[in-house]
Amino acid sequence: MSLHINSTAPDFAADTSLGPIQFHDWAGKDWVIFFSHPRDFTPVCTTELAAAERLTGAFAARGAKMLAISVDSVDDHCRWLGDIEETQGVRPSFPIVADPDRAVSTLYDMIPPNAPNTFTVRSVFFIDPNRQVRAIITYPASTGRNFDELLRVLDSLQLTDVHKVATPANWRHGDDVVIVPALTDPDEMARRFPKGWKVLKPWLRITPQPV
Repeated sequence: MSLHINSTAPDFAADTSLGPIQFHDWAGKDWVIFFSHPRDFTPVCTTELAAAERLTGAFAARGAKMLAISVDSVDDHCRWLGDIEETQGVRPSFPIVADPDRAVSTLYDMIPPNAPNTFTVRSVFFIDPNRQVRAIITYPASTGRNFDELLRVLDSLQLTDVHKVATPANWRHGDDVVIVPALTDPDEMARRFPKGWKVLKPWLRITPQPV
């Protein structure tokens, strides 16, 4: 199965480091950042889980929670958590899905063709409260993810869901944004963007980020 932006995120039942979950029920009304790891007890994954834990409060403040997965067992996950705490100074508090039969990894297309030992790549799925996949980022196993970037993407998705804007290159929360080209009614623009806007081209209009 191949997932794309706007696909419905498949439901699944799985054991995790915090007990069994039914994914859609567990997600509830929150956004979910669902991210995969090649294996337990690996150096890059260890740093990534610690980085994710340090940002759980920031994600929670945005109505989002983290869910990790690797192809190892619950027992391995739980032993690995101790190593993460020992080496990184934090212990992940979010669940890690155990996927030894690769069922969930296959469902989410996390295993690339000809992958050694069927390891998952470093996939990230941004799933909204309606269970829609809103963004997908995939890194090779050798490259650790930037979790600040995941937070930035979530900020953009949530902002642009509410306001008729898009976020430009290298945008961060609080920076100026662009008004979508489809919005042309001057009265609606004045109502939506009371701080005004700068016209660089008819299709490129810059405005302060709406609150």
